[in-house]
Amino acid sequence: MSTIEVDKLTRKFKDLVAVDHISFKVEKGEIFGLLGPNGAGKSTIIRMLCTLLRPTSGEAKVAGFEIVKEAGKVREHIGLVAEKIILYDRLTARENLKFFGRLNHIPEKTISERTKKLLKLVKMEKWANNLAGTFSTGMKQRINLTRALLNMPEILFLDEPTLGLDPQTTRAIRDFIKEINKEGITIILTTHIMQEADILCDIIGIIDQGKIVALDTPQNLKSAISEQGKTAFDLNISNPSAQVVSQIEQLETVSLV
Repeated sequence: MSTIEVDKLTRKFKDLVAVDHISFKVEKGEIFGLLGPNGAGKSTIIRMLCTLLRPTSGEAKVAGFEIVKEAGKVREHIGLVAEKIILYDRLTARENLKFFGRLNHIPEKTISERTKKLLKLVKMEKWANNLAGTFSTGMKQRINLTRALLNMPEILFLDEPTLGLDPQTTRAIRDFIKEINKEGITIILTTHIMQEADILCDIIGIIDQGKIVALDTPQNLKSAISEQGKTAFDLNISNPSAQVVSQIEQLETVSLV
C-alpha cells in the first residue's frame, strides 16, 4: 500500500526549474531515500510533500491526502526533521519537547509519557533537564528527532539527518532511524552520501537537476553499475574548494558529486 504518491510534481522559481515532473511511490513501512548533490532539488521535494511549499504543477498524496487541497490533514500524519535544527537554547531538552508538544495540541500527560520514552530511545534521558544551548550538534539532533516524533507520525521526513555530525554520532543517528522504522513508521530521507542511502534505504531515487535519473533498490542500482563494467565508491574530501569540486565534476567517470 502506497503511503506517498507523487505524480509529475514540479516546482519553478522564476526561470529555475528546481523539481522537474518527478513521479514515485513510497510504500507503507519503507525507508525511501532521495540521493543527490546539493542543489539537486531534494529539499524542495520534502518541503512540497510537507505542505511548506506549493508545487507549480503536478500532484502528490501523503497518507492518502492531497498536499494542496488537504494540507491540514497531511500535517496531522507527518513529522519533519529539517536540515536546520529547531530547538530553543534557553529551554531544557524536556522543556523544548513540552513546548512543541503543546503546539501540536498533545495532552500534557501524553507529552510527559512520550518525552520519557523518546528521550530513553535516543539515549538522552540523562540530559533531560539540561539547557539545549549546552548540547553538542549531535545531541541537539537527537532531541530534534525526538521533537518530530512527539505526535507519533505515520510518516517521518528527514532532510540530511546526519549533516555535519561526527562519525560516532552519525552511526548513532542511523541506528535510531532503523529502530523507529521497526515501529512501522514510513521514512523518507534526503542525503548526498551514497553509503548512507545504501545502509538505510529500501528504495533509492537518485536526483540530479530536479529529475529522478534512477529509482530502484540499493542492490539493483549497484548491480546495474557492475553490469556496465563500472565500480561505485565514495570519496570523502573535507572542505574541498569550489575549484576542486568543479574539476571532479568534469571527470567522465564521475556521475555524482
